[in-house]
Amino acid sequence: MNLKKVCSAAIATVNILSLAACGSGNTGTGTTDTNADKGLDVMGQTIQYDPNHLVNNGKPIQLEYWSWGSKGVDPVYAMIEKYQEIYPNVTIKPVNVAWDDYWTKLPLALKGKNGPALFNVHNSCDSLIRPYAADYDIDTAALEADYSTADVHEDDNGKVKYIDSVISTGSIYYNKTLWSEAGLTDDDIPTTWDEFIKVAQKLTKTDGGKMTQAGFNFNGDAYSAIYQGLNYQKGELLFSADGKKANYDNATTKENMQFLQDLYNKYKVGSVDFGNDYTQSFGNGQTAMIYAWGHMGGTLKEKYPDIDYGVFATPTFTKDTPFAYDRYNGESTPGVNGNQTKEQQAVAQDFIKFILANDDYIRVAAAELNSFPAKVSLQKDEDILSNPIMAALQPRVDRLIWPGPAPATVETSGKAAFENVFQNGMSIDKALKEAQSQMDTDMKSSDFQSMESKYAFYDEHK
Repeated sequence: MNLKKVCSAAIATVNILSLAACGSGNTGTGTTDTNADKGLDVMGQTIQYDPNHLVNNGKPIQLEYWSWGSKGVDPVYAMIEKYQEIYPNVTIKPVNVAWDDYWTKLPLALKGKNGPALFNVHNSCDSLIRPYAADYDIDTAALEADYSTADVHEDDNGKVKYIDSVISTGSIYYNKTLWSEAGLTDDDIPTTWDEFIKVAQKLTKTDGGKMTQAGFNFNGDAYSAIYQGLNYQKGELLFSADGKKANYDNATTKENMQFLQDLYNKYKVGSVDFGNDYTQSFGNGQTAMIYAWGHMGGTLKEKYPDIDYGVFATPTFTKDTPFAYDRYNGESTPGVNGNQTKEQQAVAQDFIKFILANDDYIRVAAAELNSFPAKVSLQKDEDILSNPIMAALQPRVDRLIWPGPAPATVETSGKAAFENVFQNGMSIDKALKEAQSQMDTDMKSSDFQSMESKYAFYDEHK
């Protein structure tokens, strides 16, 4: 699912629809809490939370938390249960709204006085919720100290409305069975693309000139993600110097498109005719290696549990440290409804501080979302790093870059360019030019501002 595209469509829908919000009453069903001293330890590092206090003066109160995710997918659910155990007077009612409806119903509910006090956030839909979201009532310096990517979410006043709980980026997933059959061992895990090509060739099988096993497959949606990482590796930004225009039609994109085409046409490690879904091909044991993000771990567990797979860091063009290894994106912490009553907002803000100080929130998020902790204190945690996806990302976290909630056209137009070259025989020059033109058109009225300049190594770009 292209999240940014859905959010873009939702913006138009919100402008023409109206919806009666489901109310969040101030009176809860919990009992009155008179015990301020819970006998619990203070939690957290720089952001600290002392649970030994009364919430809402101990009076019953009920809030709603809206999410498109369900229990076992959205880590906030687990934290709601823990919070209610400590504060019996507080009821936080989860309301599940299907993704296709969420970005229509939520902004309309937030416009009124009875919208949810807390709500799930996806940064690609930032513009839909930002007008109604309250600033976090937490010291920004403390957020920056505890969460490595907090600063990219600060506005001009140094305030945030949400931050990243965990982050994800691309890695190479490989089929361990096919790897072993090809006579490969852990010593053969490649670190450069040249090494990768040789390994991919060993993993490729043909029968009578027809490919029966792809060494590497990026058919489908993979190109729109991988090209961004390849450009960053060579120091090419995704956006112009002012951060408002896409930077797609350039020599670096051309080089990388040619590199990917060579993988298929010159080195014969895959084929555009080898299915149109790299995930399914890998899950069926027909492809030995794919490039994918953390969500692939969940997909494989759910749909292809019999695949014995491993993960290693995406190769680079040289042994030298690149400008950035890849783009990342974060799973957002909840938003607080700035239009709710002061009582509801106070409890919501208390809950936000509770989860940000609580390591359990990040552990659950990392496990459920197959994503790397944005919380500094957990970035070297042995339990978390026992997950091969996390282990592959850990050495690279400081050299991952977030471009901001980029407009959908950056992916959709890039994918169109890929299809034009690989499937329609268009020249790379023409495909890149057409894609750039489409991006320019789509972004003409956008208020998007790239966050690339906030990257710690920004000055190293081309």
